[in-house]
Amino acid sequence: MPVQDSLIQRDGVEPLGQLVADELERRWAGGAGALDAICYYSLVPAGKLFRPILLLDSAQAVGGDPVAVLPAAAGAECGHVASLIHDDIIDQDDLRRGRPSVQSKYGINDAIVAGDALIFDLFASLAECRRTGVPDSRVARALGAVAHAGLDLCRGQSLEAELTASRRFDAATYIQVAILKTAAFFRGACESGAILGGGSSEQVAALRLYGETIGTAFQIHDDLLAYLSNSEVTGKPDISDVQNGRVTLPVILAHEAGTPDQRRQLTDALFRSSDAEQALRVVTRIARNTGAITAATHMARTYAETAKNAVLTLPPSPSRERLTFFADAVINRDC
Repeated sequence: MPVQDSLIQRDGVEPLGQLVADELERRWAGGAGALDAICYYSLVPAGKLFRPILLLDSAQAVGGDPVAVLPAAAGAECGHVASLIHDDIIDQDDLRRGRPSVQSKYGINDAIVAGDALIFDLFASLAECRRTGVPDSRVARALGAVAHAGLDLCRGQSLEAELTASRRFDAATYIQVAILKTAAFFRGACESGAILGGGSSEQVAALRLYGETIGTAFQIHDDLLAYLSNSEVTGKPDISDVQNGRVTLPVILAHEAGTPDQRRQLTDALFRSSDAEQALRVVTRIARNTGAITAATHMARTYAETAKNAVLTLPPSPSRERLTFFADAVINRDC
């Protein structure tokens, strides 16, 4: 999805996104060999570039120079895309951003290697900030924050697999998965941006909280898109969660609020149906009738409000305004 079509259209945002897009193009265009070609395909044209822009705005919000942290921002996108490549392999999804996923186009083996390469490039990019003038101590702290975020992502993926295998309708575990698997990278981007930008410990903590809560809101809304949008708009299969028996928040809340018959229908649709399209229709109908979609939307808004309140402690600036805007944007998007 081109930068201009992303969910984060706002004054001052597109130039930041273009900086990152240009940096990704510079890093991967013209590379020799199949690996570079696969990585280029996965990164260009760029997606929403949401995490890199959050990193740049977090740095600016504490008085940092966005140019100095640009390599880290490009690395944030590499890490995010690596996780998408591996997700598509796990979920056997053939569509990503409206075109063949990496594993569909190049095969699983090459997709795994490309994802691994992009993870290593995430850390190489962070280390590059030493060359752009960021003190070594800040780079080391930022590396630690991002590494911990990556470990949490892996824990979240594992916990999600456990939840799916157990066939439990457990809202608390779902939220924990969202915090670990998705919000961790948002947290890592905002926290590392604040660190690299020279923020105080209080500012770093505020942006860490902001990243975690906006990331949780993002994931809840993302799981609602299967019932609010379609694959032509989102660029990814809307049947993926149902097809993989993944118990997302709208389904959990529908199960909690449903009648015994509705609960049975949900269980059959998720775990016994061989027709994913029909299963999605059943789940969508029950989620609407039980008010689960409205309830999940309210939960996403609550996390977004917490994110907005977290950045109120930062000095007034265009970056702080954009961070506030993003908290609303993540729960009002259709892709």
